[in-house]
Amino acid sequence: MAAQPETQLSLSTMLGPPFAPVATHITSITTPSKAKEEEEGKAKFGDSLMAVVGNRRRQLALTLELPPQPTNRVHFAPAPAQGSTFSSSSSTSTCDAGVASVSDYEKLGVLGHGNGGTVQKVRRRKQLQQNSSTETVYALKLIHLSDQSDPVIRRQITREIAVLQTASDSPHIVKLHSLLSTARYSSIPALLLEYMNAGTLSSILNRHRKLPPKTLPWVANQVLYGLSYLHSHRIVHRDIKPSNLLLNTSGDIKISDFGVSRIMRRSLDPCDSYVGTCAYMSPERFDPDTYGAKYDGYAADVWSLGLTVMELFLGHFPLVREGERPDWASLMCAICIGDSPSLPESAGEDLRGFVDCCLKKEAGERWSVEKLLEHPFVKGDHLADSQIAFKDLLAIPLQI
Repeated sequence: MAAQPETQLSLSTMLGPPFAPVATHITSITTPSKAKEEEEGKAKFGDSLMAVVGNRRRQLALTLELPPQPTNRVHFAPAPAQGSTFSSSSSTSTCDAGVASVSDYEKLGVLGHGNGGTVQKVRRRKQLQQNSSTETVYALKLIHLSDQSDPVIRRQITREIAVLQTASDSPHIVKLHSLLSTARYSSIPALLLEYMNAGTLSSILNRHRKLPPKTLPWVANQVLYGLSYLHSHRIVHRDIKPSNLLLNTSGDIKISDFGVSRIMRRSLDPCDSYVGTCAYMSPERFDPDTYGAKYDGYAADVWSLGLTVMELFLGHFPLVREGERPDWASLMCAICIGDSPSLPESAGEDLRGFVDCCLKKEAGERWSVEKLLEHPFVKGDHLADSQIAFKDLLAIPLQI
């Protein structure tokens, strides 16, 4: 079997938490008594709301099943040699002297930690390099030993491998180079992925607080092309957010972290299970009883993209006030009860219109990815200037 071409990319927050902690600001209060009254009022409201949503959450946990595994299952066994693909047939591979393993690579650093695993920056050991004058850096995703028997973790890795192999020819999706065997994590292969040397959109937000508006058309355009590829292959990502969008200094933006993605067997397959980061969930995923009557799994990705673009413009998560940390109750109110989120007029007509098309409460009213690619915000002569502005932003050194 022909070896897959090598490319470069990173997964610094691929296994990150549901959403990054946000610093909590305390609003000014005129008197202690007033503060006490306000706190008591908030507590009573919070208790009442959480009694409702807590019961709802328990019901979800009891009634919602994880998506079914594919008919052709990926078997966790020692991986094939580098450059070959992981077998999804009914037979199980066996390890031999020619199988590539984690020990063939040297660790250069840690890119990220998270629930279930670690992502390391690695390179092939010099004595194993065919051409010592060139050196390719990779991102190596390892699953924690304590989690290798967890059926949820195993299913997520199975799902991620299947999606990455399906999307191997897309320039907008992180590349899976190969699967590596490892003695320590022998039942689950390690994923050797391309390394993105500029981090994630989340890390750029941390550095610059917000993105210049001129850069946003390019960002939205690139993510839309990635989603267009996935949706054309009946794949729903279900966890689009800044930390899952990886960057390199060439200005490329690629979608990563497919652990909660779903491959739709039919175009009308339901896809409303309670997975992914709840902060970026659409109304029909957060409250399927109210909004899920005509569920469209692809529209949920569009909602998440709209929130992501809003966050890049505002510099903070858009469904709560700046400085507040979103919790389940506040998200329930903002996503399912409040008005559709929108940007201020200062954002400009095209950006406001684009976000509004993404954030319709009713999934059927949201624009599809293909229709959004025709929106004037992400199409036109200004796109080349937006790409240059984004590359220039990535080149700005970190100020300490």
